Amino acid sequence: MKSAGQRIVMLTAYDASFAAQLEAAGVDVALVGDSLGMVVQGHKSTLPVTLDQMVYHTALVARGLSATLLVADLPFMADRDVAHALEAGARLLGEGGAAMVKIEGAAPHILEAIAALTARAVPVCAHLGLTPQSVHKFGGFRIQGRARDAADQLVEEALAVQAAGAQLVVIEGVPSSLGARITGSLDIPVIGIGAGPDCDGQVLVCYDMLGITPGKRPKFSKDFLAGRDSVAAAIAAYADEVRRGVFPAAEHGFA
Repeated sequence: MKSAGQRIVMLTAYDASFAAQLEAAGVDVALVGDSLGMVVQGHKSTLPVTLDQMVYHTALVARGLSATLLVADLPFMADRDVAHALEAGARLLGEGGAAMVKIEGAAPHILEAIAALTARAVPVCAHLGLTPQSVHKFGGFRIQGRARDAADQLVEEALAVQAAGAQLVVIEGVPSSLGARITGSLDIPVIGIGAGPDCDGQVLVCYDMLGITPGKRPKFSKDFLAGRDSVAAAIAAYADEVRRGVFPAAEHGFA
């Protein structure tokens, strides 16, 4: 799809019913994100989510899919060393039914974990930029890569995770120009969330794009349920706007 210039549509799901809605709308990738800690469990961050919970929700989503690519997050500290990353990957694929795992960051031990997972037939999606598991390190949910040296570092990290074996990259919360730069620098697909319109695809938290997340909706999101009469219609509209390049628009990005 990247080589053909076809935009990739990704959306989160946390149960079988939402998964079935995603597949019916033609969403390409379903992501069981540890974002469930915030939008489902009501926590202030993703940090409390456990591996058991991720396996449970991944299995629920898997039952609602037949062909959609299923990606599941490695939760906080599941990647603290290669042994734990391998165990988590094995459980998410073996018990949960995922086809790929997502891992945050590009520190040396993360690159080692990516290489170890992919060497053992566990496909990996990397996650860079505003990585929610690093919320305390960042001092909050702050946009990353605005300074030139920080932007250069993110490009280097993207190349490093690709070299380690990642087959997909999610870039979150970076200036739109940096999202375009990273996308053009990599051979593997880049999925943006708050990373501008020039990525190979887009992902949103399903509750954000339905306008039902409590509190203020992220700037990079859009309420696709507004003016529509069903969840199915909202998801279909999201998929259509991503594929046509209508979403995200300029107002959903960062300078």
